[in-house]
Amino acid sequence: MSANPIIIENLKVYTKNGINYSGNVKIEDGKIIAVGDSTNVLKSGDETVITLTNDFHLIPGFIDIHIHGADGADTMDATSNAIEAICKALPKEGTTSFFPTTITQESSNIEKAVEVVGKYINHQPKSGQAEPLGIHLEGPFINAKKAGAQPTQHIKAADIELFKQWNKLSNNHIKIVTHAPEIHGGLEFAHYLHEQQIISSIGHSDAKYADMKNAVKEGSTHVTHLFNGMSGIHHREPGVAGGALLRQELFTEIIVDGIHVCPDMVDLLYQQKTADRMILITDAMRAKGLNDGKYDLGGQGVTVEDGKVYLLDGTLAGSLLKMIDGFKNLISFTGCSIQEAIQMASTNPAKQLNVCDRKGSISEGKDADLVILDQDLNIVLTICRGEIAYNNMEELS
Repeated sequence: MSANPIIIENLKVYTKNGINYSGNVKIEDGKIIAVGDSTNVLKSGDETVITLTNDFHLIPGFIDIHIHGADGADTMDATSNAIEAICKALPKEGTTSFFPTTITQESSNIEKAVEVVGKYINHQPKSGQAEPLGIHLEGPFINAKKAGAQPTQHIKAADIELFKQWNKLSNNHIKIVTHAPEIHGGLEFAHYLHEQQIISSIGHSDAKYADMKNAVKEGSTHVTHLFNGMSGIHHREPGVAGGALLRQELFTEIIVDGIHVCPDMVDLLYQQKTADRMILITDAMRAKGLNDGKYDLGGQGVTVEDGKVYLLDGTLAGSLLKMIDGFKNLISFTGCSIQEAIQMASTNPAKQLNVCDRKGSISEGKDADLVILDQDLNIVLTICRGEIAYNNMEELS
C-alpha cells in the first residue's frame, strides 16, 4: 500500500450524475480530488496508477447500516478488538462503512457494547479498513410477539430515560433505533428520536396499519429488515409490511440473500418502492466468513448450516450475507441496473443516515471509499478512505 496519491483510469466510473465509460478518478489524502477523463484528471508523476479497461466498474463503497458481526466477532462482544475485526473483514465484500448493530440483551451488556463502539468511533484508525459511522440499536424496545431471534426475556417497554443513558455512554453515536411503535410508550419514543435527529425504525413489531400511520406522524422514517419480524399483509389489515409498502415516507431495509425473503418478494418490493426507498443490508452475524458449526447470537446458541443461521427452534437468527452477494442478488432478482443497485447499497443509506456529504457516491471532495468490480461483478479492489484495504489484483500485490 502506498501513501502516494492514486489514479484509477480507463474504466466505467459510476457517479451520481451517470456513468463515465472511460473514466478516471484521482485520490489524495483520503479524498476524491478529481473525477472525469484524462484531460481533467492530471498526472504529476508521483501517483500510483491503476490502469484498467472498460470491462471494469468503479463504484462507491457499500454502507451496511444493519450488521451484528463477521469473522468471529460481534458488536455485543463489547471489545475494541471485536469491532476492529469487523472493520478489517468487511472490505473483502466491498463494504467501506457500516453501523455496528446491537441485539436485545441485559441493560448492562447493551451499555458495555454502545460505550465500546462509541469510543472506537472517536479513536478509530483514519483509513485502511471499513469505518463504523454510528450505532444501530436493535431492541430491546420491541414486541415479544415478533421477537424473532431477539431474546424475549430482555425485551422492555419503550424507555426514553434509559435510552438517554445509553446514548450518553455511546458519546451520542446511536444513529438508528429499531423499535415497535405499538408497545407502551412506543409513539412517544418515536417522537423523541425524531426530535433528536435519530432514525426511528419500525421493526420486530406487530403493529396495525393505524399504528404505522401514527408512527410516521411522530417521525418514523424507516423499516427494519422488511417482511422479517413484523406483522404481514392480510386482506383486511395491511400490518407493518403493508404499511411499509404504502407509506412512501419510509425507507425499507431488505436482506437479499434469497433465504430471509424470496426473490419474488424482493421484486415486489422493488416494483412498489423502487430503488429510491430501498436499502440493502446484511443483518450478518459473527459466523459470516467462517465454517458451519455452533455459534452464539445475543447469548443464544445458534447453528450455521448450508448458508443459514437458526436457533434451536428453527427461527432464522441473522444472516451470513456479504454485501457484494446481496448487490448481485438485487440485480438478479429485480432486473435493476447496476446504477440502481448502487443507489440501494450506497447512496440511500448515506442519505438516510445523513452522511451523504462524504459518503455514498463518487464525487470530488468525498471520502475515497471505492470498489472496483470486474465484468462479473466480483470485487478486485476495495479502497477505504484513500487506502487499499482489499486487493485481489496480482499486479498490485
